[in-house]
Amino acid sequence: MSPRIVVHSLEQARAALAAAVELGVPLTLASAVGAGGNVGPLWFKALIDAAREDHPAVNLTAVLDCADEAGTALGALRAGFKCVRFTGPAEVHARIAAIAAELGATIDQETAPERLDLLDVPDPRGAVRAFLARK
Repeated sequence: MSPRIVVHSLEQARAALAAAVELGVPLTLASAVGAGGNVGPLWFKALIDAAREDHPAVNLTAVLDCADEAGTALGALRAGFKCVRFTGPAEVHARIAAIAAELGATIDQETAPERLDLLDVPDPRGAVRAFLARK
């Protein structure tokens, strides 16, 4: 998976996609930790879908962080996410991973992915461009 850009708004997601287009690189947009339970899978999916409209050709992976909330992770999978982050107990993780596999999705397993969090970043596009150019 490519380095992650943590987005908190549509403006940030659009800026990240524009930077990926400029550099011709794939992009992984991720939610903030636990955002699945805070804003919900459908809100984050709408954000990703709206941002993707401007740049449909970008190889984009969206990761919704569901923390340890199994129901939220299942809701995200039902909403169409192809990758969710779930940090709950191993037994529950295995069951959710099996369901994800049936749906053609995965459970994010990276423990410390390289990421750029755009919270409070005044120039998201420039920050993403600089971050991705280092890769």
